[in-house]
Amino acid sequence: MNRKRLENGLIRHCAPTLAGLKSASLFQYFYDDKGQAIKQIKEVNQLLNGRGVYVDTLQWNENAVLIYTYRFHHVQKELENPKGMELLMKYGYQSNDVEGCIINSGQNCKYCGLWKVYCDEKEKMQLFHKLKKCSEIYLQAFSKGRRIEQMTVCA
Repeated sequence: MNRKRLENGLIRHCAPTLAGLKSASLFQYFYDDKGQAIKQIKEVNQLLNGRGVYVDTLQWNENAVLIYTYRFHHVQKELENPKGMELLMKYGYQSNDVEGCIINSGQNCKYCGLWKVYCDEKEKMQLFHKLKKCSEIYLQAFSKGRRIEQMTVCA
C-alpha cells in the first residue's frame, strides 16, 4: 500500500483545511493493512505538522479508519469559546446554521451542501462553491505531481 492513496484521500476530502479555509475536515480512509496505514499516517504527520496541520485517527474498523484532519491552533482558538455551538463550528459549521438545525430538529433547511443551511443561503452557496473549487484545484495539482506538503498552507 502506498502513501499516495492516503494523500489522495486527504487532498480529496481535506483540501480546504490544507489551504487554511477550514479549521478541520473528517473522512473515512479505507486501507488494506492496518500497520501500513498507521505508518503512513505518521509519515504524513511528519510532513504536515510543521505547517500546523495534524492528521489523527478517531475510529478504527476492520478495513477503514475515520480520520480527523485539523489545524491545531485554529481549533484551539475556537474551543476557547465555551459555547457548545463553537464545538460544532470547529467542523466548519456556521453558528447560525447550528442554531437553525437545533430549532428545526434538523428539518426544513433552505439548502443542503457540505452542511444544512438555515440562513444566508446565497452566502453559504458561495462558500460551498469556494471550498469545492479549492478541492478541484488541489486534486488537479496533486495529479500533476505536486506534493501534499507543497499545497499545505503554513498556519
